[in-house]
Amino acid sequence: MTSNHFGDSAVAWEHRSAVNENSDTGDHNKKDRIVWRYIRKYRVIELPAKQQLRQDANLCRRGIQSTIQYMTEHSHHHEAHGTNPDSTSATDPICGMQVKIVDDARSSDYGGETWYFCSAGCRARFNADPYFYTSGNAARLKPSAQPGAQWTCPMHPEILSDEPDSCPLCGMALEPMVPSDEPSEELTDFTRRMWISAAAAVPLIILTMGELVGLPVRDWLGQRLSAYVEFVLATPVLLWAARPFFLRGIDSVRNLSPNMWTLISLGVGAAYLYSLVATFVPGIFPKQYQVGAGVGTYYEAAVVIIALVFVGQVLELRARERTGDAIRALMDLAPKTARRILPDGTEYDAPLENIVEGDLLRVRPGESVAIDGEVVDGRSSVDESMITGESVPVEKTEGDRVTGGTINKNGTLSIRVTQVGADTVLAQIVEMVAGARRSRAPIQGLADRMSAIFVPTVVAVAILAFVIWLAVGPDPALSFAVVSAVSVLIIACPCALGLATPISITTAAGRGAQEGILIKEAEALERMARVDTVVVDKTGTLTEGKPKLTDVLAMENFSEDEVLSLAAALERSSEHPLADAIVAGAQARGLELGHSEDFDAVTGKGVVGTVDGREVALGNGTMMAKLGLSTIDIEQRADTLRAQGKTAMFIAVDGRLAGIVAVADPIKASTAGAIRELHDLGLTVIMATGDNKRTAEAVARELGIDEVRAGVLPEDKKALVDELRAGGARVAMAGDGVNDAPALAAAEVGIAMSTGADVAVESAGITLMHGDLTGLVRARKLAKATLRNIKQNLFFAFAYNAAGVPIAAGVLYPVLGLLLSPMIAAAAMSLSSVSVISNALRLRRVQL
Repeated sequence: MTSNHFGDSAVAWEHRSAVNENSDTGDHNKKDRIVWRYIRKYRVIELPAKQQLRQDANLCRRGIQSTIQYMTEHSHHHEAHGTNPDSTSATDPICGMQVKIVDDARSSDYGGETWYFCSAGCRARFNADPYFYTSGNAARLKPSAQPGAQWTCPMHPEILSDEPDSCPLCGMALEPMVPSDEPSEELTDFTRRMWISAAAAVPLIILTMGELVGLPVRDWLGQRLSAYVEFVLATPVLLWAARPFFLRGIDSVRNLSPNMWTLISLGVGAAYLYSLVATFVPGIFPKQYQVGAGVGTYYEAAVVIIALVFVGQVLELRARERTGDAIRALMDLAPKTARRILPDGTEYDAPLENIVEGDLLRVRPGESVAIDGEVVDGRSSVDESMITGESVPVEKTEGDRVTGGTINKNGTLSIRVTQVGADTVLAQIVEMVAGARRSRAPIQGLADRMSAIFVPTVVAVAILAFVIWLAVGPDPALSFAVVSAVSVLIIACPCALGLATPISITTAAGRGAQEGILIKEAEALERMARVDTVVVDKTGTLTEGKPKLTDVLAMENFSEDEVLSLAAALERSSEHPLADAIVAGAQARGLELGHSEDFDAVTGKGVVGTVDGREVALGNGTMMAKLGLSTIDIEQRADTLRAQGKTAMFIAVDGRLAGIVAVADPIKASTAGAIRELHDLGLTVIMATGDNKRTAEAVARELGIDEVRAGVLPEDKKALVDELRAGGARVAMAGDGVNDAPALAAAEVGIAMSTGADVAVESAGITLMHGDLTGLVRARKLAKATLRNIKQNLFFAFAYNAAGVPIAAGVLYPVLGLLLSPMIAAAAMSLSSVSVISNALRLRRVQL
């Protein structure tokens, strides 16, 4: 399956490359060649194909793993406790190997049987959870892909690799798609190379600049011997320590993708080669360039530049690791073990990876809920703040769902596992956050366009500076020319431009996850900062979503109990929240409900059916008009109820108006304050509801909502979004139902409540784990802080390069006599990327 998709992708890229060969769009042609060259190693393909490929690869891997798992488990389950018929060998229940049964064989007794093992490791795993391996649960466990199994580039998320490597486009070290606690191999390697480079740089600096502090070491050794000593100290640094730099520089030229490593390789290589020639064939230089018995060299500059670049890389790698702290913190929420309850009632702590769907677990007071499940016994309050951002604990009783990683406060719960592995809420949050850091924000396009021409421009400036200094510079002109050219190459930092946006997005996605805000893609976050209008539903967003029966009014010849029992009997077949309130109200009064038939829900109007042979209809005025009934006589009473924020529904029985049933959905305590904050953040709030206009306006007045759209049918929500956008508004739509999906997709930003339907979450760019407006406030604050941070990064990167390159070229020399040393240029370049990352890390502390 996977190979077929590789083949299709290869043909597609080959076709695109052939088309672009004859086009004028050289940039696209270049990128196609790069991508085609690296398709097999890095799987760089178009996103739809990439996603399909990943799905197919996972499918194949799971199929193979399931088959192996099945064969392994069943190979010994067909025999009693793993012993072969000849009783001289047994099958290891962990790895499936054959074990010879001898007196000193490794074994364990469980369930009245003896199990044999090939190694102490297998026996230890068995002893940690014998029930798992002897009950058949091991065969039921769904294999899942290991997180962090692929690496991607922070600047070019389309790059994927199955192993740590360097990005073929920018040369940056690839990062795991999901951060792990494993130490970075590159950080360890670069740290070692940094210290060795620094150790060589110290004597070189003393040798070349010691006379400035009263140590004329060069005079003591002589010019010729000093040059040889410098050569011996510098060469291992250039050939070994700086090898990764030169390899990345060569790759950048081979890939037609010049980057920072191109400039560093050119600058350091030029300084070293110049020094090499000056050391061994100084006679080829004119006499004015000679100092004493030789020609000046730049070994110390090359080595110090390498050491400083390593310092910058080490600081950058450490800072980039911190951007994944939020994801690591989320992954650490789940405990490593879960307390399993066996069928006989005994309990023990089992490894979390051995838990399967259907297992019964105990959660004691103060413990973390190990995995997603449903409460089957017990009562407690659970702190879900680490998942939803909501600080108030939530009461959990039988039938309620609990989420892995949350903390049980004061009671004991028994839960039945419902999701494991990648299907858990925690795993999906981690995957969504990791996906956000791989997406690109529109504002990144500006940096991309600049980066495309940046390196060639810098090389051209370096060549121009060299020529001008050589032609009109003071003696020794060649030395000035070399210094200025190397400084220009070294000081330029395209990485600061490339990192400005993605590093902020990565940090913001992690910060949002801590507050229950899941960013699906960077574009949604940027757009959220720019929207000026937000459309919200009333039920479940502004209100509790748990309506309660408040009033029952009966017409002449009907009693209140009769009206309510008929309405409840009919609504018992409905799934609408208002229906639940009516049924619960009737049951609370002890009414007996009749049998309903021919139930039909008329969208936006109400419900009709037959209750014990009587034709019953319950709905709004439109429904009554459709039945030919006038509501004029009781309309005023209905309006009075609506003015109080209640939903009034008419009921008709056997073609006659029978009364009114009123239901109210209490407004959430946090709603009024959240709407005030949304106003303070510059947003216009529009409430779209299917309720009667008078009811909706009563709620809007109480909350201070700017505009009300009442009587909106589900299919009208998308039309409302389109209408607002056509009028120039930038619209965010918050919804939680299947019928909200088209409107969520049509809005500038779709915001889904995680308590709603899966299709709504899929259609949205942002998901709020806690389904109220306080999450919307936090999302707006995070979006604005992130966009501000990105602009700061871009400004710094542009300003740094715009000022640094001309200064390095020597534009200040005629005025101030200032010419930048290549070593100072290297320090500035190294710190520029670190500064951008440090600024992005401030988002971890932003107040939401």
